[in-house]
Amino acid sequence: MSVVDLRGVKDFTANPYPYYAKMRAEGPVHAIRTDDFERIWLVVGYEEARAALADQRLSKEWRTSDNWAASDSPINANMLELDAPHHTRLRRLVAGEFTARRIEAMRPRVEEITGGLLDAMGPTGGADLVDALAFPLPMTVICELIGVPGVDRDAFRKLSNAIVAPESPEAESDAVHAMGAYLTELIEEKRRSPGDDLMSALIQARDEEGGGLSSDELVGMAFLLLVAGHETTVNLISNGVRALLDHPDQLALLKAEPELIDGAVEEMLRYDGPVETATFRFAREEVTIGDVTIGRGDAVLVALGSGDRDAGRYPDPDTFDIRRDPRGHLAFGHGAHFCLGAPLARMEGRIAIRALLERCPGLRYDPDGGAPDWLPGLLIRGVRRLPVRW
Repeated sequence: MSVVDLRGVKDFTANPYPYYAKMRAEGPVHAIRTDDFERIWLVVGYEEARAALADQRLSKEWRTSDNWAASDSPINANMLELDAPHHTRLRRLVAGEFTARRIEAMRPRVEEITGGLLDAMGPTGGADLVDALAFPLPMTVICELIGVPGVDRDAFRKLSNAIVAPESPEAESDAVHAMGAYLTELIEEKRRSPGDDLMSALIQARDEEGGGLSSDELVGMAFLLLVAGHETTVNLISNGVRALLDHPDQLALLKAEPELIDGAVEEMLRYDGPVETATFRFAREEVTIGDVTIGRGDAVLVALGSGDRDAGRYPDPDTFDIRRDPRGHLAFGHGAHFCLGAPLARMEGRIAIRALLERCPGLRYDPDGGAPDWLPGLLIRGVRRLPVRW
C-alpha cells in the first residue's frame, strides 16, 4: 500500500476535507506520513471510524506499543490515555458531575457569563471573537466547576495550545512538562484550601475498593478536565460562527428562526467540528479494517472530521445545512471514550452563539482581519483568531 504523504501540504490545515474525500474514494483506511510521523494509520470512512472508536483491540495506552514512546509527565495519567479497568475507575469518579441534570443546573451561570462577555464587546465595534467570547466563556465555566478560578488564563492558554496544536515536538515536550508542574502546584494549593468544588471532591474521592486518586492521577484528571473542558468548546464556538459567516443563507435562517439553534450546533459539530482526529490508538494485535491489516503496536488515528463528511452517512456532506439531521456524528467520539463533557459543550455553544446573534445581528468578518491563523496539527481544528465586526 502506498503512503499518503502530507508533509509540506500547506493547504491541508486550512481545508483538509478535499484530501479526506480523495482518500475515502480510494478506501476507508490509509497509511499517511506527516511532518511529525514517518507512518501512521488514518481511518477516514464513517462506519470504519465508528467501529474503530469502539474496538477494544485498539488500545488508548501508548505503553502497550513497542514502537512508541511518550512523555512520562503525570499529565499522561489521564483517562483519555487509559483502557478499562483503569479508565472505567477514573471515569466513574468524575461522571456524576457531568449528568444532564448537573449541567442544566449550570445554565443560569453560563448565561450570566455569556451576557457579561457580550456586554464588554458593546453594541457596535470589532473584536477577535476567540479572545472576546469563544475562549473566556468555557475557560471561566470549567475553572469555576473545578474550583481553580485563580488560574493564569493567558499562561494556561499558551501551554494548552502548545500541547493540543504543537508547533514542534520540542515545543510540545516543554509544554507538557510545564503543564505538569503548573497543575501539581494548583492541586497542592487545593489540598491546602479545599472548597465545595470538583477538584476538592476528587482529592477526597474513594472508589469502591476505598482507594483514592494518586498524585499523578489527580494531575492527569486536572489536565484533562481543564484542557478538554475548554479547547473543544472554544473551537466549537469559533468554527460554528465561521460556518455561519461563510454561509449567509444559513446565518439569515438562524437569525430568523433562533429556535433552530440546537440542530444548528449539531450541524456545526458535524460540518467542521473542533476535534479533527481522535487521540492515538495502538493495535494490541493485528487488526483488519476494510481490506487493510494494521500490525500489532501500530499507531492509529481516527479522522472524526472525515467520517462526518462521508457521503455514505450524510447526503451532500460538504453542504452546511442547519436543518439537516446530523444525528450520529462523531464530533464527540464514540464508545467508552465518548466525550464526558459533551452536554456542557453543547449547552455553552448553544447559549453563546444564540446570544451573540441576538446581540450582534450585524455580525460579519472584519475586512481588515487578515488571513486565518489555523491551529497546526491533526488533533484540534480551528483558528487562533477570529476578527469580526458588528
